[in-house]
Amino acid sequence: MSTDTITVTGLFKTRKETLAAVKKIQQQGWQVTEVYSPIPDSAFAKALGRKKSKVGWFTLTGGMIGFFSGFSLAIFTATRWDLIVSGKPIVAWIPFFIIAFEFTILFAVFGNVLGLLTQVGLPEKNYEENYHPECSGSLYGVEIETRPKDVDSLKDLLFQTGSLKE
Repeated sequence: MSTDTITVTGLFKTRKETLAAVKKIQQQGWQVTEVYSPIPDSAFAKALGRKKSKVGWFTLTGGMIGFFSGFSLAIFTATRWDLIVSGKPIVAWIPFFIIAFEFTILFAVFGNVLGLLTQVGLPEKNYEENYHPECSGSLYGVEIETRPKDVDSLKDLLFQTGSLKE
């Protein structure tokens, strides 16, 4: 948010009203900066033109690295210390899956955290300035940036689209 703009938030009762309001506001030329919803909804991300997150790829990559690292560690330690038990093979595949599984989970978590830190970005300091607590319960919120001279016309449009208050 820049210093020469004002943020207005409209509250709506239903998802359908909110999506219709977002489309109408965008058609009128205003920029919808955020939509607050009681539950995650991909329709809002699509309406705002947001791309799908790449965090899942970080998790998958971490998991694959962990799987192969777990197998490699188990094979390396088994061949390094040749502990022969009851004539069983030194490289026993079935027990090594346990180590590989645990490493898969561990490295997938590391990959996920790395993806979150690099891809998502931390919220701004004034993130909650325009947030309404009602959006965590039963209402939907639409946050719009506008110039000070256009605030009244934006508020009128919000009321026309079914906003409870601004």
